[in-house]
Amino acid sequence: MKNTFGNQVSITLFGESHGAAIGAVLDGLAPGIPVDEDEIRHALSLRRATGNLSTARQESDPFVIESGVWNGVTTGTPICILIPNQSQHSRDYAALRGKARPGHADYTAFCKYHGYEDYRGGGHFSGRITAALVAAGTIARGALRQNGIQLGTHMARCAGIADRAFDVTDPENDLDFLADAVFPVLDAEAAEDMKDAILAAKEEGDSVGGVLETLVLGMPAGVGEPWFDTVESVLSHALFGIPAVKGVEFGDGFALSELCGSQANDAFRADADGNVFTATNRNGGINGGITNGMPLRFRCAVKPTPSIYKVQQTADFLTGENVELQIEGRHDPCIVHRARAVVDAVTAIVLCDLLAGRYGTDWLGGDGV
Repeated sequence: MKNTFGNQVSITLFGESHGAAIGAVLDGLAPGIPVDEDEIRHALSLRRATGNLSTARQESDPFVIESGVWNGVTTGTPICILIPNQSQHSRDYAALRGKARPGHADYTAFCKYHGYEDYRGGGHFSGRITAALVAAGTIARGALRQNGIQLGTHMARCAGIADRAFDVTDPENDLDFLADAVFPVLDAEAAEDMKDAILAAKEEGDSVGGVLETLVLGMPAGVGEPWFDTVESVLSHALFGIPAVKGVEFGDGFALSELCGSQANDAFRADADGNVFTATNRNGGINGGITNGMPLRFRCAVKPTPSIYKVQQTADFLTGENVELQIEGRHDPCIVHRARAVVDAVTAIVLCDLLAGRYGTDWLGGDGV
């Protein structure tokens, strides 16, 4: 099973939803990068279930950095982060054994692991594992920040309701707002409408999905490779590893297919100092798989939470019978707002890997381009 991603900077995930703990190993970061444990706690709080918009499974996510950090900075050796599980209700899953929950990995996990998998709470396939991703990604994000690179993600759509776009004239202000926003929506009225739609789905025993849009500022031009290690392909590879992400598009994405070339092209210009930029950014800061110095922009489609309380049709793969299934336990009516922190973390790890591949691992320690 492949649980490791990255070349120069890599992330390895381990643990199961109802096991003793989950965790991550982040390897390849340069020595001397400051690590703020309060910042990690804050990022975990943005991923954590809170209030009536989320599951009743509440975990404070106390983490332990077992290695790789000393006196508040990275040592350059592997960083191991451990997060104990505190609120397992394994009995909720005992009656489901053999019954493939629609939208889940129960059946595919059984086929791959021949029945030896830990199926409780989704086991290793659970979104619970993303807490470790967020903790590790926050350290990577700190490495980017000290090199002048900022990023943030908002809910561009949820339950058919649209947020406003990033402000192209002052995107830094939007990223500052999102850094502390528990419900990451830029327009206050849209945020309330989304919350109402989520609660309405919850009342019906159902769930909703949405679209997350990410913006990265400060990426230098020239990062990435043509063909198979393009910025798009490497980011997409990692982003599709996030549970519930079913689509990724860059810039204007699929909407570009409806335009003429004269509309879709981003015209290159130069300022008085000879700095090159594009007048528009429909291609999301990437040409030929390589960053062009403009803001990096992409979207992730997040499907509705598959655990719903409605009666569903399924099959029992142990008996070969068709059965009805009604899930019990604690589940989210929407995970889009929580997934934002995971997308930010994955983005930070991937960008660190790409930058280290371009400039060397010590660049992330603050040497700059």
